[in-house]
Amino acid sequence: MSRKSPPLKKDARAILKIRLVGVACLFILFGMALGTRLFYLQVINHDELVALSKKQYADKEEIVYGRGVIFDRNQNTLAMNIEVESVHINPSRVKDKSYTARTLASHLNMDRGKVFGDLSSKQRPYWVKRKCNLEEVSKLHHLDLPGVRFISEQKRVYPKRELAASVTGIVGMDDKGFAGSEYFHQSILKGTTVHRVIEKDARGRNIRSVSELVKTKSKSRDVVLTIDEVIQFIAEHHLKKQVEKYEADSGMVLVMEPHTGEMLAMANVPQFNPNKYQAYPKEKRRNRIITHSYEPGSIFKPITAAAALDSGKVKSTDALFFCENGKFKIKSKTYREAANHKFDWLSLQNIIAKSSNIGSIKIAQELGEKQFYKYIRKFGFGKKTGIDLPGESAGLLTRQSGWSGLSLPSISFGHEIGVTPIQLATAWSAIANGGNLVLPQVTKLILNNGQVEKSFSPKIIRRVISEKTSRQMIEVLKNAVKNGTGTPAAVPGFETAGKTGTAQIFDWNSGSYSQNKYLSSFIGFVPADAPKIVVRVMIENPRKHHWGGVVAGPVFREISKEVLRYLNEPAKGERVFFLNHA
Repeated sequence: MSRKSPPLKKDARAILKIRLVGVACLFILFGMALGTRLFYLQVINHDELVALSKKQYADKEEIVYGRGVIFDRNQNTLAMNIEVESVHINPSRVKDKSYTARTLASHLNMDRGKVFGDLSSKQRPYWVKRKCNLEEVSKLHHLDLPGVRFISEQKRVYPKRELAASVTGIVGMDDKGFAGSEYFHQSILKGTTVHRVIEKDARGRNIRSVSELVKTKSKSRDVVLTIDEVIQFIAEHHLKKQVEKYEADSGMVLVMEPHTGEMLAMANVPQFNPNKYQAYPKEKRRNRIITHSYEPGSIFKPITAAAALDSGKVKSTDALFFCENGKFKIKSKTYREAANHKFDWLSLQNIIAKSSNIGSIKIAQELGEKQFYKYIRKFGFGKKTGIDLPGESAGLLTRQSGWSGLSLPSISFGHEIGVTPIQLATAWSAIANGGNLVLPQVTKLILNNGQVEKSFSPKIIRRVISEKTSRQMIEVLKNAVKNGTGTPAAVPGFETAGKTGTAQIFDWNSGSYSQNKYLSSFIGFVPADAPKIVVRVMIENPRKHHWGGVVAGPVFREISKEVLRYLNEPAKGERVFFLNHA
C-alpha cells in the first residue's frame, strides 16, 4: 500500500513556519518588554535608582561643628567643644551579629543584650553610640568590623564641671541647648550644620569622604556671661558648706550688682555636673533662683516699710506703732510674733530690726490695700523680671480685687505671696541703688570672631521709690544688722545693710504651715552707703537650726567678705598705698 508523503511534508513545513513566526514574535515581544523596561529604568526612573545606588554605596549624615563658646565675664571658658568619634552601623552589612554585638558592647561599655537586640531588630543604619571617648573607639578601629564605621563629631564639654552649671546650661546629643544660656542663646551658639557624604565599599566600610555640603552658612558666635567664675566659686563653696552643716534639703545664693542688674553669681545646691547630666534628675538641674517661688517671710517687711515711707503715709522711720504686746486679732485670725515676743510701742526702724509681724501689719494698714498692692507691683512682684534665662516663674500674687480681709496683714510680713529669689534681689537692688528697678541680666557680650558684636547695657525699668526713701531704708537696714536679728551677717570692716527671714514652709498635704520645716534667709548689700553687691541667701529646711540670722546670715557674711576683697574694695580703716614703679 503506497503513502502520500508530499502532503505530509507540506503540513510539516507549515507547522515549522508557524513555530518560527511564533518564536520570532516572542523575541520581538521580549525585546520590546526589555527595551521598555530599560527605558523605564534608565530614563523615567533614573533619579530614583541613582539615589538607591548612592544609599547602598554612600551614607549621608548631619553633623554640627563649631558651636560657640560660653565665657564668664573675664573670658574664662565655661563651655567648649572637643573632637570625638561616634560609632555608626549598617545592620545589612553585618555578617556575624552575635560577635559584632559582643565586641561593640565590650569596647563601648554598653549592655550586650541591648546592642544585640538593636542589631537584630533594626533594618536601617543607626547610631550605636554617639560622641564616644577616644579610649572606647581606639581598639575598635583595628578590628575592621563589617558594617561598622566611625564618624568625627564635636562634643560639648564643661571644663569647670559643676561651677555655674545651672546658668551655663546643657547641650543634648543633637547639639541643641535645652537649659540655661545654652538654650536661651541657641540661635547664636548653634554652630554650622554639615551634610557629609561617605563612600563605602561592598562590605559597608568607609572608603573616603566624597563631599561636605554646608547646609547652614551662619557662623556661630560666642557668648560672654556676666557671671564671674571666682565669685561663683566663693558663693558655691560657702553655700554648700552651710547646707551640709545644717543637713538642709537645698540652698540658693545669688550675687547681683545693684546698679547694673548684672548677675555675678547664681549658686544652687545640690549641684550637678553638666558633662554627665543624664545621671541627675531633672529637678536637680533646675536653676531654682528663677524657676521656683517661695513665701519670703520677714525679708519682705522692708518692702512694706519702703512703700509706706515713699507714699507719705508714714512720715519718718521714727514713727511709732503699737504692737499689741504680741497678740493681734483681725476678724477670725490672731496674729502673733515669732518666738512669742511681746512688743508694745516700736518705731518703724525697730519694727524691721526686731522683725515684728504685728508692726508690719500696722505699717501696711496705714498704706491701705490699694496703695500696698500698687507698690508691690512697682517693685516687680507678680510678674517675670525678664532675665535672659529660660523657665522664669512670675511668682504668685493675687490681684487686689481678689484679696480677702486677711490678705493685707498676711502679705505685709511675707505670707500669702510667692516670690522668686531673683525677684526679691531685684527689688532690694532698687532700695540699694537709689530707687530704680533694673533689669537683671546674665549676658554681657556677644562675640563674633573674637570681636564684640553686641553688648548689653544696663536697663532701668522704672523708678520705684525716691532717693530720699532709698536713703531712709538704707539706714533702717543698717540698724537691722547692727542692733537687730541680722548681727551674724555683719561684714567686718564694712557697714552692712540687710534683713533676716525665717518662713514656715506651707504643707500642701495638711493645708497648713509646717511646724518643723522652714526657709532660712538673709538678704542684704555692702558697703551699705555705696553698694557693690546685693547677696541673697536661702537655705531650705535646715534640720539643726532654723533662724535665718543663724543659718543664712553667716553665709552672707563670708561670701560678702571674700567678694569685696576680690573686688579690691577697701574696708574701714584700711589705707591704700600707691607704689611708684618709675
